[in-house]
Amino acid sequence: MDPIAAILPCGTRLHLQHGPIDLIIGADGARNDAFAIATERFSSILSELVGELDVLREPVGAVVYGETAARMRTATLPLSAQFITPMAAVAGAVADTVLAAMVSGTTLRRAYVNNGGDIAVHLTADTTFSAQIAALDSHDAGRITLTGGDGIGGIATSGRGGRSLSMGIADNVTVLARTAASADAAATLIANHVDLPGHQAIMRAPACDLRDDTDLGNQMVVTGCGPLSRFDRMTALTAGAEFAETLRATGHIYAACLMLQGTAVQTRQPAAHMTQKEDHLCLT
Repeated sequence: MDPIAAILPCGTRLHLQHGPIDLIIGADGARNDAFAIATERFSSILSELVGELDVLREPVGAVVYGETAARMRTATLPLSAQFITPMAAVAGAVADTVLAAMVSGTTLRRAYVNNGGDIAVHLTADTTFSAQIAALDSHDAGRITLTGGDGIGGIATSGRGGRSLSMGIADNVTVLARTAASADAAATLIANHVDLPGHQAIMRAPACDLRDDTDLGNQMVVTGCGPLSRFDRMTALTAGAEFAETLRATGHIYAACLMLQGTAVQTRQPAAHMTQKEDHLCLT
């Protein structure tokens, strides 16, 4: 199947789709030129990734050669003390690759590439970007607002509410980082750490029993989680938040918020301002 490219009815956003990759792109500035550049760069990304897929599904380490594959390796290699493959950063890396082509090829005040909720963002000094944090049941659980001076170029979400399998029980973990690939990789690992090992309410199965094409092999992933007490929710979230804080303190991420069954926690001293209202989190 060939890539699909279409301007959405609003007239200001571009939809690109090829196989499992589905992008929504916006740009302020030379929009038509930017969209043409994005369409051209997108046309070969899937085939580039397929050519190195066997290596990308293995624990990170081996050298890769494609632009997007290299972004995936760069984002995951510093985290390789944990089990992680480059595929943990694939959605963010694709978004980064398309955005980089747009930014290098024309002059833009603001642009974003949204790959299923993993978003690469380009902002100049006088611009902002806002996004919604969705809870597992899709209701609005908060907002993120970035400005051009934040140094944040990526937003990513992982957890049981995402498209991939998770080793943890987090509904959602949303991460802000310098790139979308870095945010994607970090969100995956933070979500894995939101867990209650051995808890009777949590159901698990080997990843390979659920998906033939998984990069997780026989790692145990969560298939279900029953209602948890507030104590259990906070225990699991604290484990994830402590790991997230190590990533923040060492410069891998700027901030993270973690949600589980209506309870939310966040990293300390986030680069973006965070306020918690009741059990929902807002980043502004």
